[in-house]
Amino acid sequence: MNFIKRFFTGMKQDVESEASVGAEDVETSPVAKVPPTESEPSAKTEEASNFPTARRVLQISSISEGTFPKDSDEILIKAQPSPTGDQCLFTINRPLMKGYSWYFSGFESAAESPLAEALFCLDDLDTALVCESTVTVTRKDKTLVDWVPFAKEIGTVIREVLVTDNCLISEKIIAGLPTEEEIREGIQKVIDTEVNPGVAGHGGNISLLAVKGNSVTIQMGGGCQGCSAADLTLKQGIHTSFRTAVPKVGAIFDETDHTAGLNPYFS
Repeated sequence: MNFIKRFFTGMKQDVESEASVGAEDVETSPVAKVPPTESEPSAKTEEASNFPTARRVLQISSISEGTFPKDSDEILIKAQPSPTGDQCLFTINRPLMKGYSWYFSGFESAAESPLAEALFCLDDLDTALVCESTVTVTRKDKTLVDWVPFAKEIGTVIREVLVTDNCLISEKIIAGLPTEEEIREGIQKVIDTEVNPGVAGHGGNISLLAVKGNSVTIQMGGGCQGCSAADLTLKQGIHTSFRTAVPKVGAIFDETDHTAGLNPYFS
């Protein structure tokens, strides 16, 4: 609780434009701004840049229908960095971990999981979150915002592993996954005893909306809705509390509509 309180005291506004990613083996999302190449005229880039940049606080995004052509035999990958450029979401037209998700915090946690082991062979990879058909990664060098070179490497690694390995995640991890009820009880407890008491002083509250497998969906309310530092708060404060209290929690989704809330700290 002291961590949450100290974090809220020092919150700063940090809203940046969405970075762009492009690679020969990694397609970019239609809303991502992609630098022009010989095969992609700058006119398309200008057209793409006219799309409004949505403010997101999700650790990973949901996969929308129609992202890829149906029944394609080719391995297709799309990459999209977060608005702040601190992480990048890779969506693949192949299942990676059906019904569950897993957070790999470092090389040691990747043992016996071919996909994670291959990713952590990349020098700059910091963390990886595998969920359904997505991989969300962060890198060690937090000063870089251009994901293009690193996205190419990651896309190549993901494709190679999908071609050569049938078992992507350690069987030990899958066998040890807790029930939804265990996840729900653990997350609700940390919300009630640590998170909400910490944000209450700023008029905020966190609600647990759903649990699917070992993934959870939360919603921020009160002073947390529309707060300019909500993205930073969610990742550095709430995520840390959740993973400390419930180590086997996977993806953490935030369904807060921050555009509908008022910014109580910065105007």
